[in-house]
Amino acid sequence: MSAVVHARQTRSSFSSYRHSLWLLTTRDLKVRYSTSFLGYFWSILDPLVMAGIYWVVFTQIFDRGKPFEQPYIVFLLTALLPWTWFNGVVSDATRAFSKEAKLIRSTKIPRTIWVARLVLSKGIEFLVSLPVIIFFALISQVTADPAHLHWQVVLVPLAVVMEAALALGVALIVAPLVVFFNDLERAIKLGLRFLFYASPIVYGLEAVPNHLRLLSAVNPISGIFSIYRASFFPKELNWSDVGTSGIVTAVILIVGILVFRRTVPTVLKEI
Repeated sequence: MSAVVHARQTRSSFSSYRHSLWLLTTRDLKVRYSTSFLGYFWSILDPLVMAGIYWVVFTQIFDRGKPFEQPYIVFLLTALLPWTWFNGVVSDATRAFSKEAKLIRSTKIPRTIWVARLVLSKGIEFLVSLPVIIFFALISQVTADPAHLHWQVVLVPLAVVMEAALALGVALIVAPLVVFFNDLERAIKLGLRFLFYASPIVYGLEAVPNHLRLLSAVNPISGIFSIYRASFFPKELNWSDVGTSGIVTAVILIVGILVFRRTVPTVLKEI
């Protein structure tokens, strides 16, 4: 009998957690876009501008006989859009507690929701931006280097789950530690900038020199982004890197949960 009661309580707690998470996520999205004229387009404008800049630089200014996969704009977007999701989560995680301090102190909502909502809201923005890739892929059909969709596109949900887990793990570490160390926010911004160029975003895995392959493989972003890219560029898929990314992501997520649980009681006293 007690087991049945416990199961019901668990289902009720999970349902309540899910409802609170969705409520805060939709609130964030409404606040972000309700007063914006461009609305949804802001979620894709930044990666589009970045893609345009890199496309001009690497295909028009420093053209070296097509050193990258073509069409390069599709190649860029298949990594830039996922990067925008990850970068947005980690950046916003540095203000997850300070921005909502009053609400966090005055409510009994599970504290992890304040971080998980960032992953979900930014993830939704990422998903609704995916048609942009399809748009440029269709345009490329009239060029000399058209982009073709391959069967590896069925692996995209795997990449989404892995990236969500990675972003959540990093955010769970970052959010509480920034409360204790204010300078950490600037350090994280610098770290993200370094990680952008250290990850196969403007270039592919095949462009990484052999003596740096091990370091590249340890970077969990490498394997995850290779899954996204494989939808149009199957040669980019490296199962060894994907497996390494899965292991590193799992470790980061576990560490994030442990760090968050141990630091939250002190964080609530600090904010």
